[in-house]
Amino acid sequence: MILEHVAIWTSRLEELKEFYVQFFDGTCSAKYVNPSTTFESYFISFENGARLELMQKPNVPKNLNNPSDQYLGIIHIAFDAGSMAEVDRRCEKMREAGFKILRGPRKTGDGYYEFETLDPDNNRLEVCSRWSE
Repeated sequence: MILEHVAIWTSRLEELKEFYVQFFDGTCSAKYVNPSTTFESYFISFENGARLELMQKPNVPKNLNNPSDQYLGIIHIAFDAGSMAEVDRRCEKMREAGFKILRGPRKTGDGYYEFETLDPDNNRLEVCSRWSE
């Protein structure tokens, strides 16, 4: 089985699209609009074939996602940067752009080198690679 895509509701569709294209090298589909349901979406594709579906529709309630808390259920999306140096580079790029780095870069006990951040809607993200000495 292959994970095909993960969907994210947002009230800032264009901003989220630009974020994943700029910082995660995503390729964006044409915008899908269903005028009868007021639903709009983009698919953001990544090099390995995985995709994010970014969706917007009026009256979808806000997520009470508090970036300092943990909850049961899906908690983050992880992106493999390919190397520790690339993790560092992307961390610095995001920091310079004004995004908060929650933790890292750091080596974890399970063999990763990673940093944690948030997208513009406070969805938790990890940027990682396997670490080596």
